[in-house]
Amino acid sequence: MKKAIAARFNQAMTAAASLTGKRFGLLVASSLVATSAIVAAAATSSNGNGPLAALLGRSLAAETVPALTEPAPSPEPAAGSAGGSAQPEPSSASSSAESFTAPAPAPAPEPAPPSEPETPVPTTPEVPAPEAGRIKHVFMISLASPGYDAAFGSTPQMPYLAATLRPQGDLLSGYSVLDDSTLPNSVATISGQPPSAATKADCPDYGACVYSAETLTLVDQLGIAKFDWRAYMEEMVNPETGQPDNCVYPQPGAPETTVTGGYAPRLNPFVYFHSLLDLGDCASSDVPFTGLEKDLKKVDSTANFSYIAPNLCNSGVPAQCPAGAPDGAASADAFLAAWVPKILASPAYKKDGLLIVNFSQVNPPDPAAPAPAKPLKVGALLVSPFVTPGSTDGLAYDPYSLLRSTEDLFGLSHLAGADGAKVKSFAPALLGENNGD
Repeated sequence: MKKAIAARFNQAMTAAASLTGKRFGLLVASSLVATSAIVAAAATSSNGNGPLAALLGRSLAAETVPALTEPAPSPEPAAGSAGGSAQPEPSSASSSAESFTAPAPAPAPEPAPPSEPETPVPTTPEVPAPEAGRIKHVFMISLASPGYDAAFGSTPQMPYLAATLRPQGDLLSGYSVLDDSTLPNSVATISGQPPSAATKADCPDYGACVYSAETLTLVDQLGIAKFDWRAYMEEMVNPETGQPDNCVYPQPGAPETTVTGGYAPRLNPFVYFHSLLDLGDCASSDVPFTGLEKDLKKVDSTANFSYIAPNLCNSGVPAQCPAGAPDGAASADAFLAAWVPKILASPAYKKDGLLIVNFSQVNPPDPAAPAPAKPLKVGALLVSPFVTPGSTDGLAYDPYSLLRSTEDLFGLSHLAGADGAKVKSFAPALLGENNGD
């Protein structure tokens, strides 16, 4: 236990060391609130073993919050005392033997009644730690969709995806998104939280969109179960220095500022959860895209779960690329053609990997065209040594299914919307199980 505490303390200190200026002040202020909420929720858990209690034990936030006041000063020694200790008073008793009266003998103690055997305290059975199945490294690439037919049809706008990668994997032809905006789908994918009016608008007021510390995410679950994760964000830089930085998000009350074609917080769902912001996980695991290629070189440096978000241009959002460069779906396809071969060649993927090409946004339709009907079918693709190349799964899936399936791969429980009775999982086939949901 002491080693685990020391490890988490060192991790928290490393995360804190990466924060400067306003971001550090915001973290300190918000972490006090978040820690109090987690402590209260953990304390009211029926058996102390709920997910919030586990998160609290993992973060040790309550033990690392700095003292807000100085300790009270020690009382000064009384006047005339030496070294702070009082001198003993002289005895008033006479030294005469005649004046001494012997004390009366104390009555013999009564024998104590026989003790009853103690009732044993019931112990809570230890819950076995989650275990991953045969897939232990998941790579998820989040893109903007040009529509199902434009991505996977007979005359696709994404030829690498449709003609080169599709024959290697399993097409989820019934996969649909919850909304045409990015944030509702990516938030649901990592937490199971449903779309809201604010997330549908991609949260113009960042501070009003951050979920409370009690709202857990997939990566919280992974951390509790001792799996590691990374989120790789292309062109994520500190707005003050212009240098690559971890976990970049707007200040509360400030509008989102983005560079055309660059990083946008709405592409990064991990910065919208206090459970990750306040306890240091975002600061340590939500990193610039530049680290991906190095991490892919070894199994030990490749996270169990890697979330990959290109910038606005390379994710396929229209009108975000420089003039004359591929734009929209063509840019997203070029990104896949450049990076998917590196992922598929990595030791971790070859050993026990799964690549998910996922769409979290639907490009706006042509103004002259009618609005797309719901459900917004966009499709998704699974590539793995454990799928049948060129296969198709026509079941109805959505971002809740994506979360549930990922949880199933790592032996985790289901969060929020992923726990719905009608939510399907594609994990059983990947795990070699005969029956599914």
